[in-house]
Parts: sequence; C-alpha cells; structure tokens
Amino acid sequence: MKGWIIGFLIAGSVLSGCASNEEESHTEGHGDLREETASAAELPSFLDEKPEDMQLLYTAVGQSQELLEQIPCYCGCGDSVGHRNNYDCFIHENQESGAVVWDDHATKCAACLEIAAQSIIDYQDGKSIKEIRDDIDAAYEEGYAEPTPTPAVS
Repeated sequence: MKGWIIGFLIAGSVLSGCASNEEESHTEGHGDLREETASAAELPSFLDEKPEDMQLLYTAVGQSQELLEQIPCYCGCGDSVGHRNNYDCFIHENQESGAVVWDDHATKCAACLEIAAQSIIDYQDGKSIKEIRDDIDAAYEEGYAEPTPTPAVS
C-alpha cells in the first residue's frame, strides 16, 4: 500500500490548492459533492473518473478514521466548510447503519491528499498518532491556512 500512496503524492503535486470547480453539493452550498454508499468498502461514483491512486487513497481513508480524525487539515477547510480534521475532507458522515457519506473536497485539494497519504504511510511504518500529528503540524506550520480545530493529541 505504501507504494501507491507515494505514487499518489507525486501525481498529486499537479493539483493546486482547494479551488472548487465541481458542481454544487447535493446537501450544502459550499461546492463539495457528497454521496452516500452502503459502507466504506463501496466508493462513491464521483471517484469513477478520478485516477486509480486517488481511489486507493479514499479506500485507505475509509479504513483510517481513528487516525485521521486526530490529524488536522491545513487547506483552510476548517473556516471555509467547517471541517474538524483531515478525515472530514474525505468522509462527511459515518451512519449507524454502516453507510458512509463521502465528500469530494479532497479530490480538489493537494494539501488534503498529501496530509492523509503521509499520515497513513507513517502510521503503517509504526509511528504513533502523536508523532504523526507533531510531524504534520511542523510540516504545515508556515505557508498554509490555519489548521482545522482538531483537538490536541496527548
């Protein structure tokens, strides 16, 4: 899995910022699409035409809730769309039934994609969530928007 994430980071470097050019959300007025699937194992149709690496990263995010809910995003989405952490850039809601409401925000944002990919790689390599959080905070400390209001990790 590490190889595809690294490849994704390289491919992701062609993306810029979080500018939205997708159609309006079905549920919100912030420009991000949301789509419900039966579970995290079923990806949303808005990924059908996206690169395979992006689809794989969304799959990995669907399996990384505990990690990514503790990692902030630095693209400005905390202020612009109310995200609380990096997980919110990919998944809007996990329902009690097991259904997942996916968010396409990350498909348009290099910072969101890079933060998730690096966090997942580091976690697979054995780093603690606190170490990963510290590394992400340090890497995005300058030149990026304010982080999402993600509570500190102890």
